[in-house]
Parts: sequence; C-alpha cells; structure tokens
Amino acid sequence: MSTTTLNQSRLTRLSARFAPVFATIAAGAAARDADRSLPYQEIRDLAASGFGALRVPESHGGAGATVPELFSLLTDLAAADPNLAQALRAHFAFVEDRLVAAEGPERERWLERFAAGELVGNSWTEIGTVALGEVNTKVNPGSGGGFSVTGTKYYSTGSIFADWIDTYAERSDNGKRVIAVVNAHQPGVQLGDDWDGFGQRTTGTGTSTFTAAMVEEADIIDFDTRFRYQSAFYQVVLLAVLAGSAQGGARDFAAELAARKRTFSHGAAAVASEDPQLLQVIGEVSAAAFVAKSTVIAAAQALEGAYQSALGLRRGQSDLEADVAANDAAELASAQGQVALTPLVTTALSQAFDALAASATTTAKNLDRHWRNARTAGNHNPWVFKARLVGEHAVHGRELPRVWAIGASGGK
Repeated sequence: MSTTTLNQSRLTRLSARFAPVFATIAAGAAARDADRSLPYQEIRDLAASGFGALRVPESHGGAGATVPELFSLLTDLAAADPNLAQALRAHFAFVEDRLVAAEGPERERWLERFAAGELVGNSWTEIGTVALGEVNTKVNPGSGGGFSVTGTKYYSTGSIFADWIDTYAERSDNGKRVIAVVNAHQPGVQLGDDWDGFGQRTTGTGTSTFTAAMVEEADIIDFDTRFRYQSAFYQVVLLAVLAGSAQGGARDFAAELAARKRTFSHGAAAVASEDPQLLQVIGEVSAAAFVAKSTVIAAAQALEGAYQSALGLRRGQSDLEADVAANDAAELASAQGQVALTPLVTTALSQAFDALAASATTTAKNLDRHWRNARTAGNHNPWVFKARLVGEHAVHGRELPRVWAIGASGGK
C-alpha cells in the first residue's frame, strides 16, 4: 500500500487523538439506539475535536488526511456507533467537493468553516411519488436580489445536526440543476426526525422543509461541476458503516462469550469461552470484520486516485481520458465492495448469535442493533442492481453509471 495515500504514522497519531471521543460514543451507543435518542452532544464533540476537518489541509487548520486515512477512521467511528458515521456522510462528501473546487475566495471560505467545526447535512431525495429524475425543490431569484429555496425532502441524514444543508434543487429561472447550500439556522428551514427504520435509528434522518429559505448566490453550485466520484464516495461511506458494524459486533459478541458463565451439558467444553465451536463462530465474525475494513480501504484507495486525478485536471497536469478512467475505477471498486460486503456482514452478524444462547436476544443487551444497523445500511442503493452492473462490466466491458436518480417510474 502506497505511503502517499495511507501514512501509518499519521494514521496512528489521528487514531490516538480520536480514540477517547470514540470510546465515549461507544459507551452510549446501545442506550441511544434503544431510546432513539439523537447524538447531539456526540456530534458536537466530534466537531470540536476536529473530526469534520480530517480532509482539510493542515495549512488551513485541518488534519490533512488522505481519503484512505479518512475512511479508516470513519470505520472506527462506525465501530463505536454506525449512526454517527452515516450522519456525517454528506458532510465529508461536501468537504471533498470543496477540496477539488477551483481555488479562490469561495473555496477558502468553506475550508475555514470546516476547520472551525461547522458541519454540512444532506437534502437530496424528493418526497413522495415524484417522477424518476424530477426535482420539485426550486431555487428562486428574489425580486430584490438574492435567492431562496422552497421544497420538501426526505432521507435528510445528518441535517438535524448540521450548520449547512447540501440541497439538490432546480433553478426556476433557467432550469439548471444545482446544489444550494442552505444555512440551517434560519426560520425558513424545518428539520424533522421522522425516520422510522428498524436500524440506523439515530442518524438524524427525516423530512426537511424549505419555505423561502435564503441562500447566497455564492452558495449555489452548478451540479455539473460537482466532483465526479461523488456517487462512489457516498457508497464507500456506507461500506464503512457496514465494516464498522461488523467490527463493533465482533467486539461485543466476543465480550459476551468471554463473560458467559453458563454452558450446556452437550457442549464441547466445560466453559463456554473455551468451547471450540463457539470460538469458531466468533472467529468467523472477526474475520468478516477484517475483510470488511480491508475492502473499505481498497475502495478508498480508488477514491484517492480519482481525487488526485481531479487535482491534476484543475492544475492542468492530467488529461480527461485519465480522469475518466480514475473515476470509473472508483465507481467499480465501490460497487464491488457493496456487492461483497452487504451479504458478508449481515450474515456474519446474524450468525454471531450462534456463539451465545437465548439470553443474547434480550433487549437489555441490544445486541441485535449490530445486525439491524448493517441490514439497514445495506438496503441503501440496492446492491442487487450493482451486482448486475458489475457483471455487465466483467462480461461486456460496460462502465458503471456514475450519477443516477430515484423516483417513480412513469411518475406514478
């Protein structure tokens, strides 16, 4: 593995820096899940520690982490609580977009905000049976200058914790698709926590409503200029959620087996923690967690290649053909990782219960949250479609789509 993309010394320092924050987060994860208690304080602690500025250059007050280093740490955060890792998904994607944006005062302004601990949420998915690819949320020019945003979105993950909301919309004056970065702290923004999934309960996901919410012209970004490896980046965050769920599950199930006092007369050892059959189960979960994190890092290396290519294009040091190849490689790696990890992790966490007994299913332990979280993350951007696309690439050499939409077919 190239030291230019994963500097072990820096990663060790960063891991030590965030370890106490992660430990505190992990200590309350089960209770937050059981109570559906949103991690406002935990998100604030992460922001205050500089976690949101991991990718920001050191010259601008960040940690200067590479993409693989970011995703290694994001997986560790997901092992503490996968909800927090997913809640920051949009933030890190927007940071990535600003890193590859044209140099100038607007880019500098955003880097300063990230270094100051400001966070960005997500608001992309139209609510209801909107036609496939249609965008009902509008950016409207004001009569006295300036712009406003009006519309309703769902799956607004992380926005309830954020200072800014990355909003996918359409300009009413020219029909262009844009990203409107809306200040969350204004009367025209209402954020709900109405996500009712059985997993990822505390990601701060739900409905966001914009009623003539003001947005500066400088914060309206042409969607066509958005960083090209965005879909792959978003997907690898979900891979980190899966890998972290496996890591956290392996940790908690191992601890349960180590502490188990009871066993069965027909077991293979007098003490459950020495039973070779039960140890095998834990070993398989641990191995799945290892493979999952390794897959995340491999996919992140491909993202790093796309990032470096984007910088090269901006500086006139690389060509478009090489950039297309780098972005296609990132998309393929993210899809292959999704196809492999979704069944691997969900199966491993389901079978982890075989190392224990009926008492493992008590709601007081809340061990099922590991499987529920992984299963929920695995249902984002269905992997079955990606499996087909990966097959088409393998058989016919067809490249995977890098931007796609969701909606009702035929508008029904």
